[in-house]
Amino acid sequence: MLEKGTKAPDFTLFDKEGNEVSLSSFLGRKVVLYFYPRDNTPGCTRQACAFAESFEEFKNLDAVVIGISKDSVSSHVKFAEKYNLPFVLLSDPEHKVIEAFGAWQEKKNYGKVSFGTVRSTFVIDENGIIEKVMPKVKPDTNAAEILEYLRG
Repeated sequence: MLEKGTKAPDFTLFDKEGNEVSLSSFLGRKVVLYFYPRDNTPGCTRQACAFAESFEEFKNLDAVVIGISKDSVSSHVKFAEKYNLPFVLLSDPEHKVIEAFGAWQEKKNYGKVSFGTVRSTFVIDENGIIEKVMPKVKPDTNAAEILEYLRG
């Protein structure tokens, strides 16, 4: 997983509207970049809804919220519409960005070993430098913890 003080790797992925979005287009603003396993699963839904509920406060702090999973653009559209998610959702079906940030890891579930996205969050400063890394976050508290951090 990338560490604090590292330059965040730039990337371009498609958002839920099918537009290309690059991390570098947000230079000059703080970016809350969170990786999550899958649309419409209980934990991921709670996490996304918590970010949505706090969206205005993130905006007031001039922070952009971006969620990334390996789900398709069409899956993101349905997820965002179902839960009124106002922030950016990006599709990374080949998990290249997920891997670049170190959030694609070996997971064990009931003795079965597989690879998947580890729920993790990065705060990237106005110059594109990672200023906070939160590996293995809890979906119910992640948004609140990030807001607390951003408020100082």
